[in-house]
Amino acid sequence: MIFRYTILYVEQVADTLAFYQQALGLENSFLHESGDYGELSTGETKLAFSSHSLMQSLGKRPQHPNPERPVFEIAFETQDVARALERAKQAGAKVVQDVREEPWGQTTAYILDINGYLVEICSPVQLPSPE
Repeated sequence: MIFRYTILYVEQVADTLAFYQQALGLENSFLHESGDYGELSTGETKLAFSSHSLMQSLGKRPQHPNPERPVFEIAFETQDVARALERAKQAGAKVVQDVREEPWGQTTAYILDINGYLVEICSPVQLPSPE
């Protein structure tokens, strides 16, 4: 079994795809003609979005993210966190945490996407060298 995709529920799928393209440079791989479902290429795993209205028509009761009390985050790895954060800000992302060097050897920053989902922009974790 493989982890294929994560689906986030949003009001406007096309607007969300455009945001991630502008903010993080991700590639749109699919948008259904209805506009109710779309996917971004992120390597082996896809980041997908489904509209609230589609989920409601399927008998689900999707909730909106609560930026004050997030229950998860998605993370995107890059070698240049500061540059990626600046790009995200220019695309309309709200900064939650500016660039910071973490004690475990990673650089991190946090934003909210246009839907209020928490997104981490981070460098690879720098593992200690074996002695």
